[in-house]
Amino acid sequence: MDVKNAFLNGDLVEEVYMQPPPRLEHPPNKVCQLKRALYGLKQAPRAWFAKFAPPSVNLVLLLDLMILRIHDLKQFLNHKFEMKDLGVLSYFLGLEIASTHFEPNVRFTSMDGSPLASLTCYRQLVGSLIYLTTTRPYIAYAVHVVSQFMATPYFTHYAVVLCIIRYIKGTIFHGLHFSTHSSLELCAYSDADWAGDSDYRKSTTGYCLFLGDSLISWRSKKQTVPSCFSTEAEYRALGDTTSELLNLCWLLKDMDVPQPPVTNLYCDNQSVMQIAHNDVFHKRTKHIEVDCHFIRHHVAQGTIHLVFIGSANQLVDFFTKAHFLGRFRTLISKLKLVSSQPP
Repeated sequence: MDVKNAFLNGDLVEEVYMQPPPRLEHPPNKVCQLKRALYGLKQAPRAWFAKFAPPSVNLVLLLDLMILRIHDLKQFLNHKFEMKDLGVLSYFLGLEIASTHFEPNVRFTSMDGSPLASLTCYRQLVGSLIYLTTTRPYIAYAVHVVSQFMATPYFTHYAVVLCIIRYIKGTIFHGLHFSTHSSLELCAYSDADWAGDSDYRKSTTGYCLFLGDSLISWRSKKQTVPSCFSTEAEYRALGDTTSELLNLCWLLKDMDVPQPPVTNLYCDNQSVMQIAHNDVFHKRTKHIEVDCHFIRHHVAQGTIHLVFIGSANQLVDFFTKAHFLGRFRTLISKLKLVSSQPP
């Protein structure tokens, strides 16, 4: 919230006079008396401060529930002054406010900054964050990044860990939503971020699986070997997703949860889908021959059905890269991550 012309709302106690403005018709030898504090007056900041600071001191008991009355405070200020609502805080006194836990388009290496003196603290914090990813998928990618520097962490990596913890503190009531009216049909999304690792140019595998509308399994993991082409990285990710999909299908079968004969697997790479349906090998696919045989077998058997999905609707982007606030909130909404803060 911003008060328009804030200093004009201050009450002047002293008598202050000024020369009439140019071109203002006035009697000779007359001056103007100020009724309001103007910008430039020495008394203006003091008068505006006195508007809010009574001479007496009142004892106040601050409770957590008072944050719920912030709307009443905004209405009160609008009634007293002409206010402008600036929306969500993004920049203040040289500080840029971030609403996400990980900055997009930033690549970290194993030699960023200066070495961290205490390795135990870093490892304990990252270990706790890894545990939290079992219920907080929105930090999976960020934790995947900081966990790569467990051997020799630097201050830059430690700062990212602290940023993640601050974000968790602000979203402590956020969690997964499981609908009682959702279907029990399984589906999966697969994607990869090609050569995203700055040190060894390895790709990142990401997948998530839904039971109806409910997110039940996800992963963000660096691939073991570099990929020469983006298609190769996508196909390796598709192989990992297929393995997880089959495991869940067998688990649901043991739990007597019926599944359709064919399960949809969504992918945003047309080349990968062509390779999965083509029995011809060439030099660009010989490095992933095992994955090719594995996926083609299940496609031919009718166990999985590859479905193309546009990048704008690809939910696994959440687990392969960082995003700006708009895209970040869109993915959170689609993954059914909601706030369960009590009233």
